[in-house]
Amino acid sequence: MEISKIELFKSPIKLQKPFIISLGQFTHAENMLVRIHTDTGLAGWGECSPFMSIHGESMDTCFVVGQYIARNLLHKDPLQIETCSEIMDKLIYGNSSVKSAFDMALYDLAAQDAGVPLYQFLNGKNNKVLQTDYTISVGSAEQMAEDAREILSRGFQIIKVKLGDDGVKDVERIRKVRETIGMEVPLRIDANQGWAVDEARIALKALSPFKIEHCEEPIPKWNFMRLPEISLNSPIPIMADESCCDHHDAERLIALNACTMFNVKLGKSSGIFKALKIIQLAEKADIKMQMGGFLESRLGFTAAAHLALTSEKIVYFDFDTPLMFDEDPVAGGIAYHKNGIISIPDTPGLGATIHEYYLNSLTHVAIT
Repeated sequence: MEISKIELFKSPIKLQKPFIISLGQFTHAENMLVRIHTDTGLAGWGECSPFMSIHGESMDTCFVVGQYIARNLLHKDPLQIETCSEIMDKLIYGNSSVKSAFDMALYDLAAQDAGVPLYQFLNGKNNKVLQTDYTISVGSAEQMAEDAREILSRGFQIIKVKLGDDGVKDVERIRKVRETIGMEVPLRIDANQGWAVDEARIALKALSPFKIEHCEEPIPKWNFMRLPEISLNSPIPIMADESCCDHHDAERLIALNACTMFNVKLGKSSGIFKALKIIQLAEKADIKMQMGGFLESRLGFTAAAHLALTSEKIVYFDFDTPLMFDEDPVAGGIAYHKNGIISIPDTPGLGATIHEYYLNSLTHVAIT
């Protein structure tokens, strides 16, 4: 099998309302789609959702760098995924987001060629419940409490709260949310690197009465050497997110005893190939994982859901952002059900594609 053509599409999708975290406000999911064609007639799909403040990439840079990658992968064997990954890494440093889109498409092709769903190709089993949380943006305490009430009214049973712009205000936000929804609803928090070390220490202790399941990335990722002391003294379990991008980061954090959990995202790891290495390390170190993402559509989160079925240590699922879109361009893929339960396709490969009518409206380039 040989790669015969690669298509790239800019895919900006408006969100129903602004999504606000400590790193900024987002009004659109500014994503890029990749379709890899082969000389056997198969086509594989991938998607990335770059965050400039996290990846150092944008939809525009992904579109440009993606053309360099496409020219270097053209005529290569798509089933040789490790070789393709090495080609991308030798071509350009970093750029994990755009690389993840190509990686996803390669795995889609490989699973299609094998005639099995992606999770099965990855030696996973469709034997556990995938239940997503739903995320509240940063805002006033009153607005966040009302958002929590609305989320529960829609049937979701797990809430994730974005924090990190002010430790004192964050405590009041969670206090108000708990007053509104009670103490029994599972609640998770994500500071997105927003707290200073002392601020994190104080905030985590003040938040301890509110029955928080875990806290993602409390301090800046560059300050990961301070994460072990934060984790050791925190009454709330610490989950590494932005500080855990690839398997090298995971290995470093494990050696430091920096946290008890990892948040695995394909857009951070450069895709499935390296995410599997993170999972292997986490399993060996007895570290629980969350499978998450950025602002991918259901296509990107379908790949994440397949990967979530490969390890018993992946026990948390943050797959809500496609529900925030103004439109859904995906055919097939994961489906959302009552209480945030997610079902996954059992068709060969990823089981998700993009509607042609949507593609026809996008900025597009083909590399042949």
